[in-house]
Amino acid sequence: MPALNQVQLIGNLGRDPETRFTPTGKKVCHFTLAVNRRGANEPDWFLVEAWDRLGEVCQQYLSKGRLVYISGRLKTDRWTDDKGEMHYRTQVVARQMQMLDRKSDEEGEVAIEGEEAES
Repeated sequence: MPALNQVQLIGNLGRDPETRFTPTGKKVCHFTLAVNRRGANEPDWFLVEAWDRLGEVCQQYLSKGRLVYISGRLKTDRWTDDKGEMHYRTQVVARQMQMLDRKSDEEGEVAIEGEEAES
């Protein structure tokens, strides 16, 4: 049976990107994205992760408030805490990012696709 897991978002960064390294040394960048819906008073918030070269570009060029297009897939992490309670977190694993605004005249448009990795 065919399956599809794809998400496309246009929104503003809610915070500056943060880059971390997995125990195996892979680079991953995280940031939040606020997407406004027509008629809604509050935005929908998404946690986005970008791996390797795409993560490097996001860290270098993106900052809080920037308008971006993100294409990727949804991933849900599950874990049990010390008290035995299950927790879930759904996030977007970015495959493509394109800046839709210009922060300054010196910056050109950057669009990049990345290969995703898993820790």
